[in-house]
Amino acid sequence: MAKVTLKGNPVNTTGNLPALGSEAPDFSLVRSDLSELTLSELKGKKVILDISPSLDTSICATAARKFNQLAAGRDDVIVLAITRDLPFAHGRFCTTEGIENVVTLSGFRNAEFGRAYGVELTDGLFKGLYARTIVVVDETGRVVYTELVPEIATEPDYDSALAAL
Repeated sequence: MAKVTLKGNPVNTTGNLPALGSEAPDFSLVRSDLSELTLSELKGKKVILDISPSLDTSICATAARKFNQLAAGRDDVIVLAITRDLPFAHGRFCTTEGIENVVTLSGFRNAEFGRAYGVELTDGLFKGLYARTIVVVDETGRVVYTELVPEIATEPDYDSALAAL
């Protein structure tokens, strides 16, 4: 179990992030068109998992917009914005914000994702949602970078995530 804060208040997660060098846990999450995507389908690509509580919060939306800009023109990289929001909210967000370089995924059907990655919040106001986390997976499926953002209400370290690619 890891500890983070939400506006200074302590919050716990279900576990710890995958270890650097380990194989990233596979998952099946739901796209905005209700189809499913697995991590194993993306072997051969570098993948940034931008995991957050909800795209309806300002910091989560900012991170998705920033990764959208940073991923533009990078054919070897795919960014996945993962929340527990319903796919309909993801679709609305992407349309409204002009997000084209990020794939939004919902964990609403998969309770195991948050536990497998150690990011599900177990208490506090956001209980059941995901902690703000970045995981970078290389083209072989190995974890090469992780960041559990200590304060949920702050942005991740974009530069370090991109440097890991």
